[in-house]
Amino acid sequence: MRYYIYALLILLSLSATACREGDSTEAAAVEAEEEQHTMLYGIIADDYTTESGTIAQGETLGKILARYGVSAATVDRLDKAAKDVFPLRQIRAGRPYTALLAQDSTGRRLDYFVYEKDVVEYVVFGFQNDSITITQGQKDVTIRRQMRSSVIESSLWGAIMRDSLPYALAAEMEEIYQWTVDFFGIQKGDRFTVIYDEKMIDTTHVGIGQIWGAKFIHADKEVYAIPFKQGDKIQYWEANGASLRKQLLKAPLKFTRISSRFSRSRLHPVHRVYRPHLGVDYAAPSGTPVHAVADGVVSFKGWSGGGGNTLRIKHAGNLETGYLHLRGFAKGINKGTRVKQGDLIGYVGSTGTSTGPHLDYRIWKNGVNIDPLKVPQEPAEPIAEKNKAAFESVRDRIIAELNGQASPEMIITELSQLEIRSDSTAAAEPSVADKK
Repeated sequence: MRYYIYALLILLSLSATACREGDSTEAAAVEAEEEQHTMLYGIIADDYTTESGTIAQGETLGKILARYGVSAATVDRLDKAAKDVFPLRQIRAGRPYTALLAQDSTGRRLDYFVYEKDVVEYVVFGFQNDSITITQGQKDVTIRRQMRSSVIESSLWGAIMRDSLPYALAAEMEEIYQWTVDFFGIQKGDRFTVIYDEKMIDTTHVGIGQIWGAKFIHADKEVYAIPFKQGDKIQYWEANGASLRKQLLKAPLKFTRISSRFSRSRLHPVHRVYRPHLGVDYAAPSGTPVHAVADGVVSFKGWSGGGGNTLRIKHAGNLETGYLHLRGFAKGINKGTRVKQGDLIGYVGSTGTSTGPHLDYRIWKNGVNIDPLKVPQEPAEPIAEKNKAAFESVRDRIIAELNGQASPEMIITELSQLEIRSDSTAAAEPSVADKK
């Protein structure tokens, strides 16, 4: 009986192995076959001619398909079949399309029409054999790891554009460092290095992915950004394990300039007399979004004379922030509303006594005005003791690459193994270098 069971187990094991080998062989055969053909949007396109264009303003899919001989009845069938996959009303002007045309005895025949939703995703509408199919797909995106550096002449955005870096990097850098670096106070000669994944389709840049680490040098002070997962999401940390997140955002809006600073005696631009200016003015286009700098509760919403449309929010630590001259308030913002750090609360305007659109931003501590640019910052929870070893392993590898002391190939292999996660098991796992 034991021999029978043992033989049966061996037979099952061999069968499973054969199945796996068969699947592998079949997959390899399919891949080899695809390599022998011209593939376009997942379609073997050897026998097709293609025509490409762009959806014009006011142009419907039905109008385009009619040019390729598709009847109104077929378009109606397509509209009904597409409702649960990709409704035709979602097609937008300015997006590219490609028609795959076959040649038969009656002339050209449209077999496939491909609409590109964005640079990566597309929808294929099929019209073969009097049937209609709708499938969605994605272009093959490859990841290319990059490390780039830049020196600031005037602004972060200026440096990004001058050095032909992806524009998305500026937004990502501001997102990561928004609690720590005052982007309104950066100086000529400040510099940064950033490691990131660049997304490519063939040779075309289509976006950026994970930021693997950064170093920002402001006023000769180095501030590292190390990605590490503590809790349920990846956050960025300083080299000593302190969180880059702080109690308050450095500023309540982006892409602006400081037009007036905190002062006990400033020449008023309208009244032309010297009086205190107990806030910081950020010049920005009317309608620029304004965000809460910290969690809190709205304590005032309304008109405040020269301050125009004004919002005040109470925060922990006896802090209160004020946002003056707003054009309007965000939907759902009222007295007593609880807001979270980064929530949209209003829009830059020029209401009240104002010479132009700007935000007058104020902070009170225990009811007394203080300079918003000099508020002591309390960091969020640091790296937990149980995660320190794993964090330090990730940190050391990233800093080594940022400083040119390690090869990207080694770093990416080891970080992929660590998965920048917080579990203590991450530190216990041997690295690629340790295994050698």
